[in-house]
Amino acid sequence: MATFATSDQLLVVIDPVARRMDGESVRIAKDVLSGGAASMKVCLPDGPEEFARALTRRGSRRPVVIGDDRALVRTVSLLHRRRELAECALSVVPVGGVLSLARSLGLPTGAVAASRAVLEGTERRLDLLVDDSDGVVLGALRIPPVLAREAAGVNAGLDAGLDAMDGEAPAHPWLRTCQSLVRTLVPARPLRPAQFDPGPGPSRLRVEVDGETLVDLDQPVEAVTVTPGGSGAAAVEVRPVSVGAEASPLLARGRRVTVSGADFRYRADATVAGPVRKRTWTVWEGALGLTLPDG
Repeated sequence: MATFATSDQLLVVIDPVARRMDGESVRIAKDVLSGGAASMKVCLPDGPEEFARALTRRGSRRPVVIGDDRALVRTVSLLHRRRELAECALSVVPVGGVLSLARSLGLPTGAVAASRAVLEGTERRLDLLVDDSDGVVLGALRIPPVLAREAAGVNAGLDAGLDAMDGEAPAHPWLRTCQSLVRTLVPARPLRPAQFDPGPGPSRLRVEVDGETLVDLDQPVEAVTVTPGGSGAAAVEVRPVSVGAEASPLLARGRRVTVSGADFRYRADATVAGPVRKRTWTVWEGALGLTLPDG
């Protein structure tokens, strides 16, 4: 672990959705960070290419991302694909409508507290799940991805900002331009609640943990959850379909988890992926260095 001094040189990358949805929190974060850092460069990317370019050209500056869960996942995914996570301590100031992942990782969600954590916090190494298509999972993945009532919460923050813009009168041409810029950073807008509904009936999946079968296709399941559990192992929970009394969940821990069967979708952090027939996730121990508050 590393504790940072206020003399750090920072590269602050501000997600455009955060700027649109909560400009006041963005302003507060910038003020606190500039007051505590010896040097600070601010980038205001308008789309994913500029976002990536700012991070890859950071030099010796420590990256600080101001944005929501999607901005956090996007940043980690980019650094992972470039194989730069090992040498990079990432700092995040959560701002936006979808912050459940940030909270689960221990990040403060108030602009002042989060900015102070950037300046005074400690780098902690966290495990990641990396799948066989090089996708990353910071928090947890779930199969089926999410129930309709939960999907409403996932959509709420982002939709509130984007739909509010849609409702504006089109009298100003710059408004449509602004909408387009914001939407470019979210090329795959979250599905509407009805589209998340896994449909009637249980799933038939084979779940293997480190080569051992935890549940097979002949035992229908209600849900599968895989979470990076620390110490290089993932926590796996499979909930079989109950008949009469509620069935006890099947639990396991391991480094490599493979799920296969009929086409299935899964939710990884703030996004839904699939359908796929087989996917393997491997724990990368201590792959992510994230600045968190002390204590």
